[in-house]
Amino acid sequence: MLHKNQAQPVYLLIYFAFFLLASSCQSKVQKADAIYYNGIVYSVDSAFSKFSAFAVRDGKILELGTDEKIMEYETQNKIDLKGKFVYPGFQDAHCHFYGYGTDLKKIWLIGTKSFEDVLDTLSEHKGQLIGGWIFGRGWDQNDWDNKVYPDNELLNTLFPETPVFLLRIDGHAALVNQVALDRAGINMNTAVSGGQIEKKNGKLTGLLIDGAVDLVYNVIPAISRTEQKAALMNAQSRCFEVGLTSVTDAGIENTGLKWSVISLIDSLQQKNELLMRVNAMAAIEEMVRYQTKGKYKTDYLNVRSFKMYCDGALGSRGACLLKPYRDQKDHYGFMIHPATYLDSIASEIASIGFQLNSHCIGDSANRVMLKIYEKYIGAKPDARWRIEHAQVVSPDDYIYYKRNHIIPSMQPVHATSDMYWAEDRIGAERMKGAYALKDLMMQNGILAAGSDFPVEYINPLFGFYAAVVRKDQKGFPENGFSIENALTREEALKAMTIWTSYAAFTENETGSLEPGKFADFVILEEDILTIGEEKLWQVKVIATYINGKKVFQRGE
Repeated sequence: MLHKNQAQPVYLLIYFAFFLLASSCQSKVQKADAIYYNGIVYSVDSAFSKFSAFAVRDGKILELGTDEKIMEYETQNKIDLKGKFVYPGFQDAHCHFYGYGTDLKKIWLIGTKSFEDVLDTLSEHKGQLIGGWIFGRGWDQNDWDNKVYPDNELLNTLFPETPVFLLRIDGHAALVNQVALDRAGINMNTAVSGGQIEKKNGKLTGLLIDGAVDLVYNVIPAISRTEQKAALMNAQSRCFEVGLTSVTDAGIENTGLKWSVISLIDSLQQKNELLMRVNAMAAIEEMVRYQTKGKYKTDYLNVRSFKMYCDGALGSRGACLLKPYRDQKDHYGFMIHPATYLDSIASEIASIGFQLNSHCIGDSANRVMLKIYEKYIGAKPDARWRIEHAQVVSPDDYIYYKRNHIIPSMQPVHATSDMYWAEDRIGAERMKGAYALKDLMMQNGILAAGSDFPVEYINPLFGFYAAVVRKDQKGFPENGFSIENALTREEALKAMTIWTSYAAFTENETGSLEPGKFADFVILEEDILTIGEEKLWQVKVIATYINGKKVFQRGE
């Protein structure tokens, strides 16, 4: 039996041992900035795993698992997902983020049913001037009963002194009035390469296609840096509302500006004002700058590619085809640049290790660029060069995608927007290689999906619906348009998350919810992997997060 003076040191030793044990256990409890639980979380990892909870620290995913497992983390922020559905932040592989922002102040003509409807809309908003010009965007003669191109006769009568510039929905044609033509110095003798100035009965109609549009663009007053900033911030807000956390801006040009738009984006991101992640395709005109500067990468900005325009658009008959348009005899469309020029640019881009992303819509433009790609990247499987749109491709040319690991960067919603008139343009035989999402995805098991907004609506779920269902939002056609080229829901989700990240060389940072990646995610009210197809495009975003920070909350 221990005496009192002998027992005291023993009790102290036991107390000290328990203290060390408790301290050791506490030190093993990891801390998180926030945990999210009681949800259905699609990680979009290589196994397409599902979880119910995840933890975030320092803007990145810490761990995913069961509620019980994630609840072990120490945090003051425990967010109950209430059974809602979480996905990696949606990405748009091909859009015009900056251009969309500037277009928000223009007169929107999408949905107009006739040219008279366009004129009525312009008259209602005639005081909505930008730099003294009237700008409209979004008309599409294919939506009208009279599907021929309009002329500017009535525009000249309504606006005899104010320049008017009306950009077609695809951005590849414009109708301008006489004042705008005069300011651009366009007359009957004006010549243009890679485009068309329409003339009828010995007069200019005011219709400009592709390269001709640039003649007017060049005389439009540049907007201020303050207006540019506002455009970027407004575009960001709209993106967050629909769950977009990353965009690829398909060609940021600096027409008429003394500063770089890409540099402005970077400066706003550095100040934490612009949180949208931007993969920026630089304009070919800026190649000299990047030949010296090299690739540029931050957590929010990625500049390592160039955008090349090769042909026009199918809707305005500027897409370059191997055989004539079915609805315009002896017309093949046109290339924006000669093949020799395209080849020289591809050579330079390959030499500096940048990615080339080429706008190719017609089967002829696709064939020209696919052959050029093979010449320069055939031995470089990780070059990740892309064809933007790949809208009409001869099945004979699919092998180029497979052989050279070329990424098709496509817009699923273009198929359902164009399906009403596309066959009139190219005929049934060529339709077999048109809007072929599945066929082209199968070449290398990858497809980067975008919307091309503002050409199409900004909501990525519209594209998801179009990719999976191949119908318009009224459920037409009953069995789907070229349904054999529909994607599965898993494929469509990958195309707007991890595959788009891969196409931008950011797959180790974004595109899936995995430990170490940025905590960019979106919470939806319903599950787009299981919900009935007719509701897919109507699903609402509850919240959007970037770096674990909430940037949008519905109802707030």
